Amino acid sequence: MMLSKNLLLAALQGAFVLITVLLIQARAQAQSGFISIDCGISENSSYTDETTGLAYISDTNFTEAGENHEITPTHKLQTDEKQFWNLRSFPQGKRNCYTLKPVHGKGQRYLIRARFMYGNYDNENTIPKFDLYIGVDFWSTILLKYTWSVHNEEIIHVALSDYVRVCLVNTGFGVPFISALELRPLNNETYVSEIGTSLNLYGRFDFASATDRTTRYIDDVYDRFWSPVQTEVWKPLNVSLRDENNAMSMNLYEPPSAVMSTAYTRNNSYSYMGMNWIDLNTSSRYFFFMHFAELKKLRTNQTREFDIFINGKLWFGPLAPLYLRQTTIYSSTTGISPDTEGNIQIFINKTANSTLPPLINAMEIYVLNELSLKETDQTDVDAILNIKRVYGVKKNWQGDPCAPVTYVWDGLNCTYANSSHRITSLDLSSSGLVGEISPYIANLRMLQSLDLSNNSLTGMVPEYIGQLSFLRVLNLKGNNLKGPLPALLLERANNGSLSLSAEANVMVNKNSTSPTNETSSSSSLGYWCKNNKFVVPLFSTIGLLYFVL
Repeated sequence: MMLSKNLLLAALQGAFVLITVLLIQARAQAQSGFISIDCGISENSSYTDETTGLAYISDTNFTEAGENHEITPTHKLQTDEKQFWNLRSFPQGKRNCYTLKPVHGKGQRYLIRARFMYGNYDNENTIPKFDLYIGVDFWSTILLKYTWSVHNEEIIHVALSDYVRVCLVNTGFGVPFISALELRPLNNETYVSEIGTSLNLYGRFDFASATDRTTRYIDDVYDRFWSPVQTEVWKPLNVSLRDENNAMSMNLYEPPSAVMSTAYTRNNSYSYMGMNWIDLNTSSRYFFFMHFAELKKLRTNQTREFDIFINGKLWFGPLAPLYLRQTTIYSSTTGISPDTEGNIQIFINKTANSTLPPLINAMEIYVLNELSLKETDQTDVDAILNIKRVYGVKKNWQGDPCAPVTYVWDGLNCTYANSSHRITSLDLSSSGLVGEISPYIANLRMLQSLDLSNNSLTGMVPEYIGQLSFLRVLNLKGNNLKGPLPALLLERANNGSLSLSAEANVMVNKNSTSPTNETSSSSSLGYWCKNNKFVVPLFSTIGLLYFVL
C-alpha cells in the first residue's frame, strides 16, 4: 500500500512538472513578438516579472542617451510594479528616442505603451512636463499630477517601416523621463482606422470587475490594461467559468474571459443604460469598441435585446448577445465626433421585444491620431544607420533622420517630397572616422554633397562614389586616402559637374603619375582639379600661401 502511495505521489509530481513546463512554454509562445523594456535598470540586465511572467530587459540597446535613476525608497513602497522603481532621464538634447525593431516588421499593427512615474528621483520634487512622439508625429503631452502618480500612454499604431521610434521631447518645462516601454503585436484585422492614422487610448473599462484590479497579461493575450469600473447605479452580473465547465467563446478582439465574465445591467424597471462623457475635444474623433456576452442561461420565455444610441442617433441594433459568446461592436473608420458642447452620450435601450434589460461587459475608447508627417525613405534610413554603426558616429543621431524638420540629424540636409524624405547632404567632417569609405554611402542615392574631410580614412576612393549621379560636392581632404581616383569622378570634376577636393596623391588617374616633390606640396595642403590641370601651391619667403586659380 505504501508503494502505491509513493507511485501515486511520483506520478502527481511528474504531472505537476509537466503542467509547469507546458505553462512556461505557453507563456513563452504567447510572448512571441513582445518587447518589454524596463527603462533605467543596469546595463544588459533582465528579469521576469513575478505578477505577469513577462520578461523585461534593459533599455541599453534601444537608446543612446540619458541617465539611469532610482525613485526614492518612499515612492517604491507606493507601487508593487517593479517597472517603476527605475527610470531613465534625458537632461541633454531636445529630442531623445528609443528605436524598436519588432520581429513582425512594417505593416503590422502594434499596441505601444509608454509608462511614467516620477517618484522624486532627482530630489527636486518638481514634476516635469514634456512631449511624447511616435515616429515623427506628436503622440501626447506628459504631465503627472503627483510625484507618486502612475501615467500610461497607449497607442495602436501600424508600423510604416521596420523600425518603431518613440521619442521624448524637451519643451522647456523640465527634464523628460520614462519608466517603461512596451510593444505588443495585435491581430491586423482589429482596431482598424483610416490609413495614415493611429488610435490613442482614452479608456479601457472592465464593467463590474470581480477583482477590482487592473486586468492584463496573462489573462489578456495582448497585454491590454482593463481598468475596473464599479458603480451602485447599475446591477452587476457574473458567471463562474469554472462552474459547469463553462468556457467563453472568443472573437478576433479576444477580450479576456476574466473581463467578459462580469457585466452591468439594470433593474427591470429601467429600460435603458446611459453613459456620458463631457468636456471632450470637439475637433477630435472618438472610436468605441463595445464588448458583449450573455452571462445567464435564458429561459424560453426570456429575451435580452437592445439598441445602442450615440448622441441621439441609432449606432447599432438590435443586438441579442449569445450565452458566453463574445460580440464586439465598433465604430466605422471615420469615428464619432462630440456634439458642439464636447459631449458624447451613449444610451443602451432594450427593444420592445426584450423581457430583460440591456447589459454591457467591457468597452474601449480611442482618439484618432492623424499622422500628418512623412518619414525618411527606408533605404536612406538603413544606409545612414549602417554608416553610424560602421564608424561609431557620436553625434546625436536619434529618431527619424529628416523629420520633423526641427530635429533633423546633425550634419544632414534633406529634401521633403510628398511621398518620403531623402537625405541630400552628409557632413561627417572631423568626426573621428577610421577605416575605408563605407559602401553604405552608395545607398544614399539622392546625395548631393558629401564631406568626409579631416578624418582618418584609408584606402582608395571607391568606384561607387562616382555612381552617385546627384553628387555635386565631394570633400575628401585631411585623410590618408590614396589614388588613383576613379575615372568617373575625375571626369565629372574636369567637366565642372562636381566640386572635388582631395590630396595630391589622390587626384591622379590611372594614366598619370603621382606628383613629385618638385611639383607638389605636402599632402596636407590639398589640390583642386579644374580644366584638366592641377593647381600647384606657391611658396614665398614671408610664409605659405595657397591660391586657387
